[in-house]
Amino acid sequence: MIIAMGNDHAAVEMKNDIKAYVESKGYEVIDFGTSTGESCDYPVYGEKVGRAVASGKADYGIAICGTGIGIGIAAGKVKGVRVCTCSEPFSARMSRRHNNTNVLTFGARVIGVEMARMIVDEWLDNQYEGGRHQRRVALLGEIENR
Repeated sequence: MIIAMGNDHAAVEMKNDIKAYVESKGYEVIDFGTSTGESCDYPVYGEKVGRAVASGKADYGIAICGTGIGIGIAAGKVKGVRVCTCSEPFSARMSRRHNNTNVLTFGARVIGVEMARMIVDEWLDNQYEGGRHQRRVALLGEIENR
């Protein structure tokens, strides 16, 4: 399983930690993020993660900025990407089970690294349930195609 990862300047340390954590769990990581604290533009990195997932270069994406919101908006502009921005594990779990999300975002200025690891675990360890949720996920695709 391949995870695309991206980050801006606010999230270099957290990205490095989460990257190592995900790799320790056996995932391959493609790092699209910046590696310096020099100011940069989060939309660039969110788009890179989104495009990697939408093209199939990566199975899933994790993107981190100060709040997780801006980088998530950027990734979500890519057709085929369903983003969840999470600050706690329950939403991460349910976004996978019910919404079939393929990009996870969170904020390095919002949560600590231990919470980020718990969120990542819930998100990666859960699978889409389909069934009654498929109709709604299909509706999201219809909106995207209009």
